[in-house]
Amino acid sequence: MKEYMKLCLKLAEEFRGLTNPNPMIGAVLVKDGKIIGKGTHKKAGTNHAEIFALKDAGENVIGSTLYVNLEPCSHFGKTPPCVDRIISGEVKKVVIAMKDPNPLVNGKGIQKLKNAGIEIQVGICEEEAKELNEIYIKNITKKKPFVILKAAVSMDGKIAAKNGDSKWISNELARKKVHEIRNYVDAILIGENTLMIDDPKLNVRLVEPKKNPKKIIISYNLNLKNIEQFNVNKVSNKNSIILVSSKIKENENKRSFFENLGIEVILIEKLNSKLNLDNLLIELWKKEIYSILVEGGSETFTSFIEAKLVDKLHLFISPKIIGNEGLSWIGDLNIRNITDSIQIKKVNFEVLEDNILVTGYPVYKD
Repeated sequence: MKEYMKLCLKLAEEFRGLTNPNPMIGAVLVKDGKIIGKGTHKKAGTNHAEIFALKDAGENVIGSTLYVNLEPCSHFGKTPPCVDRIISGEVKKVVIAMKDPNPLVNGKGIQKLKNAGIEIQVGICEEEAKELNEIYIKNITKKKPFVILKAAVSMDGKIAAKNGDSKWISNELARKKVHEIRNYVDAILIGENTLMIDDPKLNVRLVEPKKNPKKIIISYNLNLKNIEQFNVNKVSNKNSIILVSSKIKENENKRSFFENLGIEVILIEKLNSKLNLDNLLIELWKKEIYSILVEGGSETFTSFIEAKLVDKLHLFISPKIIGNEGLSWIGDLNIRNITDSIQIKKVNFEVLEDNILVTGYPVYKD
């Protein structure tokens, strides 16, 4: 049973980053111990995975078992309800990895299938299914983007030498991994200092691009009248750069200059003398930015973690030692006791030649 659900997850994964705001879904139809149909949801507005699997199986679906990694929908959206097609196809049993947290579904699809006499089993590979669709779950339950923080650090936790030089701390394989992550997020976010020092392109290069994410730059005073000279502008399409700054009169007056360049400006109120990043996330979600990769620098990393807004952490560790005068990847969080430290759960390690990728989820204290 697990092997079929794992196949669903694998099928769904193939379209990571392309289904937003919808979840990634894979479906497999099994009859007499054999797979008779497979389907994947490819893009919002197109058929869901269950429909593709039923079409793939043809006339042979009666009495079959459907495996799907998310509860089939029971409402009309851009497409008709999947449950109606499952019922009319006379599927005998439906095995579901997890319930859909969308209030429009959230058990209603399961109940409708049960009412039609279809056997239901829920919870196979549930944790894997939740991790696969962690972006969707955050979007639908919190109405905010999923925030991933990525930092490449030396063994002593530095992201750059004293003079700001950071090319390259990580190896080529690690950098390729970063581009894989960029390839499925909706936006990459950096601070103004990172723009000035590193002059990054912030695009997808080392893997075949599915899409190029928007570029978000935090600039407290909007002193970026030379932005056209930077790589991020040279490689970007019009309307793909967003500048974020504080909501003060001086910045209101500067807005039109950037808008004439095709650069969007978002002005955010301050909270305790800092930008209210939580409000920024709400604004970005309204603009259909469902996932953000925070790439630097230290001040930006610290601000997001201090505000308890980082959902997932990717730390690429390189076998280098830079020393005390190097720039640490994170600043002071006012933590004075180990018991107050931020714990990382679900930690995973991946060896990338001589680099190590540590992935985990921060657990914040109230």
